[in-house]
Amino acid sequence: MYQIPTFECDKKPEAIAILTSGGDSPGMNPAIRGVVRAALHLGIKVYGVHKGYSGLIIGDLTEMNSASVTNIVQRGGTILKSDRCLAFKDSEVRHQAAEILKEKGIDCLVVIGGDGSLTGAHLLAAENNIRVIGLPGTIDNDIYGTDDTIGFDTAVNTALDAIDKIRDTALSHESLFLVEVMGRNSGFIATHVGIACGAEMIVVPEYEVKVESICFQLVSNREQGKGSSGIIVVAEGQIPGLTYNLANQLKAHNLTAKVCILGHIQRGGSPTGHDRVLASCLGASAVDYLCAGYNDVMIGVKDNHITDTPLKHVIEKSKKLDETLLQRALLLHK
Repeated sequence: MYQIPTFECDKKPEAIAILTSGGDSPGMNPAIRGVVRAALHLGIKVYGVHKGYSGLIIGDLTEMNSASVTNIVQRGGTILKSDRCLAFKDSEVRHQAAEILKEKGIDCLVVIGGDGSLTGAHLLAAENNIRVIGLPGTIDNDIYGTDDTIGFDTAVNTALDAIDKIRDTALSHESLFLVEVMGRNSGFIATHVGIACGAEMIVVPEYEVKVESICFQLVSNREQGKGSSGIIVVAEGQIPGLTYNLANQLKAHNLTAKVCILGHIQRGGSPTGHDRVLASCLGASAVDYLCAGYNDVMIGVKDNHITDTPLKHVIEKSKKLDETLLQRALLLHK
């Protein structure tokens, strides 16, 4: 269980708005529920913003009550819907959004999302008299300032469940599979899934792997009597068709690999127990931090403690993938 700080509630908000932005992630609904229930317990009004920043800039808000979040803790996606709003990059548009909040008597905003969403949250707080708290909602787990993000555990388990099924076919036909998981800039999902499924190799954006090295490892495994079937987990990377290109390169080296792209299945589904607890604790803690006067910070988890990190640091710094995890995966497969 997380160690949760306690504060004096001496700056209780009049009303809090909450929105989910960017790519959806399993656990956003428990986070929404955590904010709503914690705020209502303290007599604070709560408004849900529909479709992220796109809804905020047109004033698409609805007051929420306890019934608004009944039976959503087990649901994937987000009941508030989500969107990517390019218009919010304009400072004048952000000022317009702040004015809409103030007109409704809302002085605080909770934003659940990834890098881009938290960037918008920081700019809104820095430029306008609105207190903002960010929560890390992304399956990629690539947010600086937190060990874990809402949705990561579910995405890993969803991918792992699919790969366990793919392995049955791989073994039956003695086939090699390249399984692509999400992660354009981050290899966290690929690394954790690769270790958990016992993948022969893991390919991530952070570290270049030459096709010759992959071929050498595969041949070495075969010589050790590990059979001709196997799983290579590949993070999607920034280049479209990366996994298919890799399959073609392997074919040029007389190694045939089938490609399976898991895609958006990793974003959906009921959140795991871990993600429900994480999201619920972060959502409720966001209200505690607002009541204590905090502003322009993200609430995350470090060493099982609920902590805060300035949003400025969150968007300026990057979270590094631990290379020793990849080395450990290779060691375990030897």
